[in-house]
Amino acid sequence: MKKKICIVTGTRAEYGLLSHLMKEIKSLDEFQLQLLVTGMHLSHEFGLTYKEIIADGFEIDRKIEILLSADTASAVTKSIGLGLIGFAEAFEQLKPDLLIVLGDRYEILSASTSALIFNIPICHIHGGEVTYGAYDDAIRHSITKMSKLHFTAAKEYRQRVIQLGEDPQFVFDVGGLGVDAILRLPVIPKDKLEKEIGFTFGKKNLLVTFHPETLANQSPTWQMNQLLEALDTLEETNLIFTHPNADNGGREIISLIEGYVNTHKNAKSYPSLGQLRYFSCIRYVDGVIGNSSSGLLEVPTFKKGTINIGNRQSGRLRAESVIDTTSSKESIIYGLNKLYSSEFQNRLHSVVNPYGEGDATAKILNKLRELDFDSLKEKKFFDLPLAGTL
Repeated sequence: MKKKICIVTGTRAEYGLLSHLMKEIKSLDEFQLQLLVTGMHLSHEFGLTYKEIIADGFEIDRKIEILLSADTASAVTKSIGLGLIGFAEAFEQLKPDLLIVLGDRYEILSASTSALIFNIPICHIHGGEVTYGAYDDAIRHSITKMSKLHFTAAKEYRQRVIQLGEDPQFVFDVGGLGVDAILRLPVIPKDKLEKEIGFTFGKKNLLVTFHPETLANQSPTWQMNQLLEALDTLEETNLIFTHPNADNGGREIISLIEGYVNTHKNAKSYPSLGQLRYFSCIRYVDGVIGNSSSGLLEVPTFKKGTINIGNRQSGRLRAESVIDTTSSKESIIYGLNKLYSSEFQNRLHSVVNPYGEGDATAKILNKLRELDFDSLKEKKFFDLPLAGTL
């Protein structure tokens, strides 16, 4: 009998990381892939990206609507509640043998909580990471504690998962799935890409993605305005903006982006480029700027620079291609000047991505084929040797 593996996706970025693993699972006779789609995928405002999933050849078993037409703390909390209800109904009907989740978003918290109550073993990918500037940090560690099987993106993250009390024999360092995707996907030629997205690459080009920093003292509006004012100091630079996630304050940022694009001929914005177009854009720009995890996890593989703004990604491992700045206009301008300096550009050729060499999918799949899923239903807290008293 086939083992039923259920995968949840709620955002374009997360789907891009999981899609290659999904294809491999789907291709094997021993597994039955179940797919639950939720969150931003089902929102017109964020590009209805569930259509891309269908276009890729996947069958969606359940669409779980959770997003409200607001991004306040109250609305996000209510979305978590709607997720609990929706995932409970899905798990009761589908009865998966294993749930695979990735990352740290609140949609995944709902799915994991529901699976915990249904006694469905949970496999968590990209646990053990730290991002001090967002409440995603606490969500990620909470999902780790609900999970029995773990695939981390670096040795340091494996150690942290074990530090959280997880059994080392079920915690595997496999590297980042994003590196896999970069090596597997083709590149869209520049002229074809320009036609597809309606954008002309100029003498200089930057890709901009800025998400709300949900634990920041400054408002998303202030932070985004600082970034836009810094970008206004550039000359002969074309800008590609991608929209932020559906987090507290995300709609404020989208409004500012659209206002900027409407008054600047050198800028275009996109709710979602899709993974192939996004990675192709990175190949043709001078660097990325904002606070997306992609700037740390994937962009170094392209040997391109990242200007990482604020604290949203504070705590993550980073390559030498990452330039950290505060959210102030002056600090961002400093980062832009450094990005375009010949000294920094020359260093990019030798950059090594700390998130692996691109074999994470194969490592995860091999381990899934070895394991008895029923053995994952029980777990105990793993105590490290007592090193001293606090």
